[in-house]
Amino acid sequence: MKKLILAAVLAASAAAGTAHAHDELKAAIAGKHRSAANSARDAARHPYETLTFFGIKPTMTVVELSPGGGWYTEILAPYLRDKGKLISAGESPESAKPGARRYAENFTKKLESDAAVFGKVQRGLFEPPTSYNIAPAGSADMVLTFRNLHNWIGAGDDKVKEIFTKVHETLKPGGVFGVVDHRMPAARAAGDNGYVHEAYVIKMAESVGFKLAAKSEVNANPNDKADHNKGVWALPPTLANKEVDREKYMAIGESDRMTLKFVKQ
Repeated sequence: MKKLILAAVLAASAAAGTAHAHDELKAAIAGKHRSAANSARDAARHPYETLTFFGIKPTMTVVELSPGGGWYTEILAPYLRDKGKLISAGESPESAKPGARRYAENFTKKLESDAAVFGKVQRGLFEPPTSYNIAPAGSADMVLTFRNLHNWIGAGDDKVKEIFTKVHETLKPGGVFGVVDHRMPAARAAGDNGYVHEAYVIKMAESVGFKLAAKSEVNANPNDKADHNKGVWALPPTLANKEVDREKYMAIGESDRMTLKFVKQ
């Protein structure tokens, strides 16, 4: 009987902890520090559902690869600030590539804009296909990448495997690699349009030792057929065709996206 009572107490405690962690995530998403433009895209990017699917907890060490303008950083930084750690691994301010330097400089300005939110964010180097100093080996509970993989595949399968290997090395055993990217329909040939076959991502990840733990359709959009002039960038928010067929692309909405959860064995 004592064992049953203890098990019930532990289960209740775990459930309460999970509920509290979910409340903290909701608070980070609702935070006033977020830009209005970023918050407006929550309905298309589903940050709460996505991060909950990956199993994020506020006590984790999390690496965000190629944070770009910091859309997800605005959520991850305050969520992990007090009990966890966020490592933003991206371009170097000393990069030989002007474009990479601009990304790094703009991201630095983002972090420096609000010390109360971003003051504890650590920086890592991630500049594929040449430079990697993401985080110490075996140190991360979770590595996340949002809509970046389509930028890496042009370097070839070997480089994609190299990137995935670096991620695998960074994670602790049992650690999670979460991937979100624009999804190419399986029946269509790959092309230089910003979309990626889901099967390709799974194959590359499994080839370096990851196991596909789960898929989610939380970021799916069945209205997106991935057949647009100027590729995925024709859709919002980029609207690369400007006023040409604007209403059509706005009606489609943001891209159809795969959401994949891999685990380090």
